[in-house]
Amino acid sequence: MSTRARQAGISYVEALLAVVVLAVGMVPALDALQTAFTSATITEELLSGQQQIASRMEEVAAEPFSNLDDAALAAGSETVASSYSAPAGPDRVVVFLSRYDGDNADADDNPFTGTDEGLIWVRVSMENTVHELTTLVSQ
Repeated sequence: MSTRARQAGISYVEALLAVVVLAVGMVPALDALQTAFTSATITEELLSGQQQIASRMEEVAAEPFSNLDDAALAAGSETVASSYSAPAGPDRVVVFLSRYDGDNADADDNPFTGTDEGLIWVRVSMENTVHELTTLVSQ
């Protein structure tokens, strides 16, 4: 019998080559895992913000219309935060209220002039983000 036929197991070079192949293959796998963890964190933050905004919108919409109307008049403009906004801080939820021109009776195509009685525009947003919800509340 030749020495080659009796040889069993693997050589040092073969083992070293296998380790190198595994190490090279692990780099993209670890990069993919890091990307997945980063994406999960970002998604969690986005969902948390959306839930806060939706919750605040439900609270505001449940308020009596007369309270919303008073707050809209006090704010004076659709770009001024109302008294329903959270105090300053991180992840501040801001509520904007304004009377709304639903029928465009003044024909100026501006929904915030010539407003209708009994119709309030509500926008709830997370400060310094693009997250927002907008709705109309009627009397």
